[in-house]
Amino acid sequence: MQAVRHYLLAVQFFTRVPITGRLAEWVGYSPAMLRAAGGHFPGVGWLVAALAVLVYAALYRGLAGGALAALVAAALSTAATVLMTGGFHEDGLADVADGLGGASTPERAMEIMKDSRLGAFGAMALLLALLTKVALLAQLSPHGMAAPLLALAGAHPLSRLWPLITIRLLPHVGDSATSKSKPLADRISARSLLSALAWCLPPSILVASALGVGALAAAVVVSAAGAAWMHWRYARRLQGFTGDCLGGTQQVAELGFYLGLALALARG
Repeated sequence: MQAVRHYLLAVQFFTRVPITGRLAEWVGYSPAMLRAAGGHFPGVGWLVAALAVLVYAALYRGLAGGALAALVAAALSTAATVLMTGGFHEDGLADVADGLGGASTPERAMEIMKDSRLGAFGAMALLLALLTKVALLAQLSPHGMAAPLLALAGAHPLSRLWPLITIRLLPHVGDSATSKSKPLADRISARSLLSALAWCLPPSILVASALGVGALAAAVVVSAAGAAWMHWRYARRLQGFTGDCLGGTQQVAELGFYLGLALALARG
């Protein structure tokens, strides 16, 4: 039951799924619980992926298939995930782009990232990320409707694993007094990382069994490469990470999964 509480706390923290009233009282909250909930973040990706899969499948079938139907389904399934998460990760990507793109010192970068206004770098990063996400999902549709659905099922959990590696390896450099991610940053245990990995295995096995081990490997490698590049940028430019950095990593890793899968399937 404690594991269920931790999972529901992760859902409460990273989505807009209503966990209120007596259920919220039963779940409870403490910094230690939030740290333990870190191992269930890829499990939150299961919920996000499930919604995206349902929306994509319903629209693609309802519009009788084809290239335009794939574009509409990809766009609105993406919109559904943004609504479900409140744009939490997309906002992080935009803030990171503004901070790293518009500053030469770590202090100035973090000052920009705290600003609620959207700058030029953030707007470009957000627009390009959303367009690329929609285009890659639509690109997968000629390989059968199962391909984009499996991409969604695999990408959302795995892309939520990589930020935990950053938490494990880099120090938190945000404002400890106001940062929502600070309890997570105190410590992510090896047990939580194993739990997070366990959440990623079933959808990954599903992708491999349906599309091939090579396709899964390509998706995982490109996703990991994107996350590693973001990690390197944080270490070099900020000497650590903030909550926005975790959201930025998730978005880049999700895009990497779609890109790797699309490249592998295009090569047969």
